[in-house]
Amino acid sequence: MPQSPYASTVAKNAAGVSQSLVSNAGGDAAVSGGGQSSHLNVTAAAVIKASPGVLHKIVVIAPGTTSGALTINDLAATSGGAAANQIISIAYGSLTAGQVITLDWPCATGIAVTAVPGGGSPQYAISYS
Repeated sequence: MPQSPYASTVAKNAAGVSQSLVSNAGGDAAVSGGGQSSHLNVTAAAVIKASPGVLHKIVVIAPGTTSGALTINDLAATSGGAAANQIISIAYGSLTAGQVITLDWPCATGIAVTAVPGGGSPQYAISYS
């Protein structure tokens, strides 16, 4: 039993190698709250992360003004979005500038923005691990 008042988050695996006790699907140390990385100025379909990870937050800088929705899928590409791999889809009318959407959603394949609202120069910032 550890003598430290702090709980350990590292242990040795079967091969004797130190390994985090808390990790995401990609084997990275899990992060709660804000994520380890960000993708800024998302204005169109884009791959945020092309490997397993966690989608933490979406910040609406500008929601767009006409038709469509902000749609994010568990994908490693911007094509192939379907209901089976959709994480979130929010119509432009439900988005407001400054809105923060917290998800902490695990993604087995990747994180991709597959659609953004049209018109009005939509812009988003996304944090992930």
